[in-house]
Amino acid sequence: MSCLNIISRNFSISTLTRAAIKNVTVVGGGLMGSGIAQISAQSGHNVTIVELNQEVLDKTHKNIQQSLQRVAKKVYKEKPQEGENFVSESLSRISTSTNLADVVQNSDLVLEAIVENLSIKHKLFKSIDDIAPEKTIFASNTSSLSIGEIAAVCKRKDKFAGLHFFNPVPVMKLLEVVRTPETSDETYEKLMAWAKAIGKTAITCKDTPGFVVNRLLVPLMAEAIRMLERGDASPRDIDIAMKLGAGHPMGPIELADYVGHDTTNSIINGWHEKFPENPLFNPLPSLQKLVDEKKLGIKTGEGYYCYKK
Repeated sequence: MSCLNIISRNFSISTLTRAAIKNVTVVGGGLMGSGIAQISAQSGHNVTIVELNQEVLDKTHKNIQQSLQRVAKKVYKEKPQEGENFVSESLSRISTSTNLADVVQNSDLVLEAIVENLSIKHKLFKSIDDIAPEKTIFASNTSSLSIGEIAAVCKRKDKFAGLHFFNPVPVMKLLEVVRTPETSDETYEKLMAWAKAIGKTAITCKDTPGFVVNRLLVPLMAEAIRMLERGDASPRDIDIAMKLGAGHPMGPIELADYVGHDTTNSIINGWHEKFPENPLFNPLPSLQKLVDEKKLGIKTGEGYYCYKK
């Protein structure tokens, strides 16, 4: 009897979640946007990816297909036919469009994963605020900008929140759900339920710089870079110290190269501009030099380490 109750309760939660957020629009088909679209579709939600041109959308769709095939190969190793069904059913829930105004008419959730630029995000949300249905929740996947400042151009501030995913989205379990003082309880509860439905472990945080993870991680990387700049230790020794001494899977210099120095530099400089009195946010000369030289880390083949063969 208890098993039946559990099954019934889970079915009820799932049904309510799908009723609240069934149709998801993801604006931006890059690494984060495609990952968000994938996990939404494979968990039973209808997803529309919106980009500026069809060429980008075709590439995004192909990347999602390949990612789903990797998941199927791993999860359905002994049952290849079920794996094929998983891929085809997930893909059937994904559509693409270059017309955001049309897409939002049927959206329960519009989630942006575009460039970290406040004015561009303002332009996006302002363009759809008056035409999206009243029920539609807006969310941003920003990792460094204020959710409240992004929402400032919208009338539906009670239906606006941050949904910060981590890269790679299909693998990383965490989702930071960011509330502003205006975010309603109903919006928050719907987003927490949706997070569970897509298989994420959600934590709640206020609209503070970097939320939880980046507020701890970015200053850590910055302090490691300052040690390097002072000549206290080499990149290799700093990374070995944190891996063997603190149990970190990756050292802070390695992590900085992985994240991308343009991203980290933009976050640090943005926080410094907003909070100049905080020494943890002081700009990093060596980081700026790498950005100027386009040595952005792993993605360009060189950063604090060299990855070129």
